[in-house]
Amino acid sequence: MASHVAVPLWLLLPIIVLALLAFAQHFLMPSLRWFFRRRVNEVIQEINTRLKIEIPSFKLTKREVLIDRLLNDAHVQRAAEAWQQETGASKEATLSKVDRYAREIVPSFNAYIYFRVGYWCAKRLAKFLYRVRLGYSDQQGLAAVNPKSSVVFVMNHRSNMDYVLVAFLAAERTALSYAVGEWARIWPLQGLIRSLGAYFVRRNSKDPLYRAVLQRYVQMATEAGVCQAVFPEGGLTVDGKLRTPKLGLLDYMVKNFDPNGERDLVFVPVGVNYDRVFEDRSLLLKQREDPAPRGIGFALFTLLKFVAKNITRMVTGRWYRFGYACVNFGPPLSMRQYLRDEKLDFRALEEQQRHAAVEHLGQRVMEEIGAVIPATPVALVASVFVRNPEKTLSELELKFAVYGLMTRLEAQGAHLYVPREDHDYAITVGLRMLTLRELVSQQDGLYLANPTELNLLRYYANSIAHLVNVTSYTPENSTLVTPS
Repeated sequence: MASHVAVPLWLLLPIIVLALLAFAQHFLMPSLRWFFRRRVNEVIQEINTRLKIEIPSFKLTKREVLIDRLLNDAHVQRAAEAWQQETGASKEATLSKVDRYAREIVPSFNAYIYFRVGYWCAKRLAKFLYRVRLGYSDQQGLAAVNPKSSVVFVMNHRSNMDYVLVAFLAAERTALSYAVGEWARIWPLQGLIRSLGAYFVRRNSKDPLYRAVLQRYVQMATEAGVCQAVFPEGGLTVDGKLRTPKLGLLDYMVKNFDPNGERDLVFVPVGVNYDRVFEDRSLLLKQREDPAPRGIGFALFTLLKFVAKNITRMVTGRWYRFGYACVNFGPPLSMRQYLRDEKLDFRALEEQQRHAAVEHLGQRVMEEIGAVIPATPVALVASVFVRNPEKTLSELELKFAVYGLMTRLEAQGAHLYVPREDHDYAITVGLRMLTLRELVSQQDGLYLANPTELNLLRYYANSIAHLVNVTSYTPENSTLVTPS
């Protein structure tokens, strides 16, 4: 005989949920894992045949394996023992701390997400916001780099868009592993950034145990040939000028470098510049001695105002994206050749001597980066206005001065980005960007720097201030040059 069993609703719902979870775990998840693993392997095989620099096995190693390898590294173990003796902490607490640091640092690179999702999003975002241009590139020098070398892209840091822009432009050559600051350690951004191969760095950390774990990860990745991207300045420039380099990561990379080893260490200088930086006003606020506190509400209001303003310009047909974003790749700097020329071996130096040698290397790296920073239209036009901010200029006088600046920069080997190879057009688009943002006012065909926006004008002029003494370029002493 059939009988009925009454089950309360509060009990039935958990039973159904548990049944669905069991079905998913035993039937769906294995199929999904197989599917995605197959897609990832197909991407890796395709990418390794296309890239100039292959993805090393270290980068493809599972995250848990890398963490375990880092925890059991002899250098990390010695650092943990020293920290335990110094602080009096228990062994369990010390190992737990090391494990937490390792999990914080180590990425979980996913080739499918990087090349299929990340590359597509980076390309679309960069091209939607900017007229993206690859300016100068030392193709001969880059082609000569041994594919087995450990390549490190070293670049100036003007905007958080740098990550997107350079990763997109370098994707045809390699997969970059960025050193990312703590700003990105928020959910869900943290997981996405880890899957793109980036590792997190605590800026200015004084914890010797943390520095030991970070140092060993950076050294292991460098020795394994992982292609990395580093901002030697350590953070965004707040005034537009190149900052003094922070040498921590650079020191980690070269500390154990063997100039006679199988793998060379090559630094590729990258120069980035924009006609507009999203964070420009926020960065300028950091220069104030007592900046007023800004809450989340103010930040949200500013963002919404910015979005609304640009949507209005799109609707009215006055939106020109945010000008040009240009990236230059300079001549590679081989550490093997550098050490031979300098007659150095970092491994043989005392700590104080090594720090001095790394500081010299850092200066050399920053000089190489500075030399390839592109002079964009806005930077060129802004450089003229900040020279005589109270002087009113006609269009002819302005072009007279900018032509002189461009000519002298080109004569000294600087890399200008001249859209359409038309100097007159470059000045026009640079001036248009400044007038749209009301950094420069126009009345009766005359142009004048907005006195309330001089700091912002200087910010853009400072991006190329290291290339030339811009104070020498005025309408009075400029020479009219016919553009090529």
